[in-house]
Amino acid sequence: MSVPTRVVVRNPNSGDGKRTKRAKSIATDRGWEVLDSQGGDHTVELAAEAADRADTVVACGGDGTLNKTVKGVQEAGKLDAVSLGVLPAGTGNDFADNIGIRGIDHAFEVIESGECRRLDLGIANDRPFLNSCVGGLTAESSAKTSGSLKRRLGVLAYVLTTLSVARDFEGLTLHVSVGPDRNPTWSGDALMLLVGNGRRFPGEQMRQANVEDGMVNAVIIKDAPALDYLSRGAADKLLRRKASHLTRIKSSHLHVTHDGDPVQFSLDGEMIETNELSVDSERGAMQFFVGDSYDPDPEEWSKPVPG
Repeated sequence: MSVPTRVVVRNPNSGDGKRTKRAKSIATDRGWEVLDSQGGDHTVELAAEAADRADTVVACGGDGTLNKTVKGVQEAGKLDAVSLGVLPAGTGNDFADNIGIRGIDHAFEVIESGECRRLDLGIANDRPFLNSCVGGLTAESSAKTSGSLKRRLGVLAYVLTTLSVARDFEGLTLHVSVGPDRNPTWSGDALMLLVGNGRRFPGEQMRQANVEDGMVNAVIIKDAPALDYLSRGAADKLLRRKASHLTRIKSSHLHVTHDGDPVQFSLDGEMIETNELSVDSERGAMQFFVGDSYDPDPEEWSKPVPG
């Protein structure tokens, strides 16, 4: 029986650098190949190269590194042939957390002896995303978002910072349709649009996001309630269940147009600008190693989430 070939695509600058350094040491001791990325498109290139010769391609870094690694495997046309894993070592590790990966040591155990499942991949304007696609963020909010808030809330940290600093933000005029026939569903003025694939937003009444249902979950923030957006618990209050300032949509396909200038959208941290967005969930598009606490069919809580 042949020994599985595992290649790690590592971002040495992820997080504080300590976990990526430790991950490289452990991987090398186990006979795994480690490729160090210089960042950006280099991560995509290394992942595509690794996919041509590996049984498993592993991203070592945060959500951004994972996104680019999956993109590289996708561009190589190897999503069906290669298994994927993650060594969570970044500032934000939302996807690893959602699939039950508790840390570096646990990740190695899972990749070597855990379960590999078919998970959904979000696609926005032909670009992949694993966690979320968020529209309405500003460059100002990105620069002013603290590291501690990012570690605690991931992309929601940018959402809260935007709402706290962009007091003159005019918002978005959106038209949202769903399904393959693009049935009109919602039109109006909004502050932000959040679309989740492997990201559970507060108020969704689930312990984890469902990444096997072929659906994306969208949250339209229509206006901003009076909150201290940088306080603990602000995300839960902003996105609380059945809040009147929110509209929630669940579909396999979303089509969004914006009246006016192009809007910034963040795909797992990668910024694009557009005034027309097509979002699909490709059901079971990737094979991913998941932790033992991962639930393939998470049920909604019987009671609304507090806050």
